Amino acid sequence: MSEPARSSWDTEKLPTGTHKALAVQQMFDRIAPRYDLVNRIMTFRLDVRWRRLTVQSLKLAPQSLVVDLASGTGDFCRELQRQDLRALSFDFSFGMLAADTSRVPRTQADALCLPLRDGYVDGVTCGFALRNFVDLPTFFAELGRVVRHNGRISLLDVSTPTNPFIRRGNAVYFGRIVPRIGALLSDRAAYRYLPRSVSYLPSPAELCTMLGVAGFVDVEHRQLSGGLVQLLTATRG
Repeated sequence: MSEPARSSWDTEKLPTGTHKALAVQQMFDRIAPRYDLVNRIMTFRLDVRWRRLTVQSLKLAPQSLVVDLASGTGDFCRELQRQDLRALSFDFSFGMLAADTSRVPRTQADALCLPLRDGYVDGVTCGFALRNFVDLPTFFAELGRVVRHNGRISLLDVSTPTNPFIRRGNAVYFGRIVPRIGALLSDRAAYRYLPRSVSYLPSPAELCTMLGVAGFVDVEHRQLSGGLVQLLTATRG
């Protein structure tokens, strides 16, 4: 991969717009081969529990059709199958799709412009990707377009803990230790980006408001594991 995309995460100002989209795509292409290993190590396997809760929060009938966006190597798709749901995999990174072992149908696509007809799916999951999208209102509007009436979405991402003690510990761990783990096992720049990328995320209240504007009701925001991650769930009105 080209060096400019790698160095973009090392600058003080995080990239935006089309430059961000290209940098994110190239970054995930680069880290795909060891992505699962690093995730398990740096989260102490909590990511497995978080995905299970995310899928459970959909509360959909068996065999409902669910699209996993920013699907990576297929962890969410495998969890969807374990919970008796049908899955489709979409990711912007070809490298991630190539490493997907879920055996569900895979498509390389921009989540802001999905190749799906209106109201086509029963639900959507998305894990640890909200901060990577260039335009969240457009992303939420696209979810509102492809999810049927009374369908469900369940979106998981990192968070800033509200508890001061947990927040300080989290800042040290993700700000100093995770980049070292990433440098040792995968890519230093990519895992230096992780703690900094939280700044892309709007406040929980803003996220909930955006979903309401996009046509969702019963919007709920909650923090998991003391606020290490956040889960957004909603129903298509």
